[in-house]
Amino acid sequence: MELNVGSTLPASSASAPIRVLIAEDHFITRVGIETIVGGQPDMVVIAGAINGNQALSLYRTHRPDVTLMDMYMPSDGFSAIAAIRKEFQDARIIALSTFAADEDIRRALDAGARTYLTKDVLHDELIAAIRAVHAGKKHFFAPVEAALAAQLPHPEVSKRELEVLHLIANGLSNKLIAYQLGIAEYTINNHVKRILKKMGASDRTGAVTHALQRGIIRL
Repeated sequence: MELNVGSTLPASSASAPIRVLIAEDHFITRVGIETIVGGQPDMVVIAGAINGNQALSLYRTHRPDVTLMDMYMPSDGFSAIAAIRKEFQDARIIALSTFAADEDIRRALDAGARTYLTKDVLHDELIAAIRAVHAGKKHFFAPVEAALAAQLPHPEVSKRELEVLHLIANGLSNKLIAYQLGIAEYTINNHVKRILKKMGASDRTGAVTHALQRGIIRL
């Protein structure tokens, strides 16, 4: 879905506008961002995507100067950033999310995002970030800087442990988790023990709370 929503520079301007691709699956949020960005004299929105796969396809077609990428949308933004950066090493991407959890920030930056913004960012901060990233700089605002400064060591949680964590978060007992995953209950008990240790928690509720706060899992 391409969007014909961009503003153009005045004819007297000597420099080309910053061409922006917006990848955001929530319509109202996407339109809001388009309005803010398209209202700048030095920016133009060239296309909009509603999932990560479409973002990659539109990037290949348009080669935008800056991409705004929502992290939690179908065929997620983390994977889309990594795929784009694999093909286009100089891609300048800003990660967008409702959350400022340190694991989300780490994953986005590891995937290749130049910076990370929460969706409650002020309009002028969003515009400043786009201009900074377009200029080849990294640009972080206070909430993200605080999360990065307080970042704890990344617990190496296995794929199976993540599955168990999600099921614990959904209220399933060890017995029901074992039934759903088709493995022995004592194996689940061992997974839970390892999860508690890695989350630094004394019980299942504490482990889930810690994992949610850090962005290790999402409900």
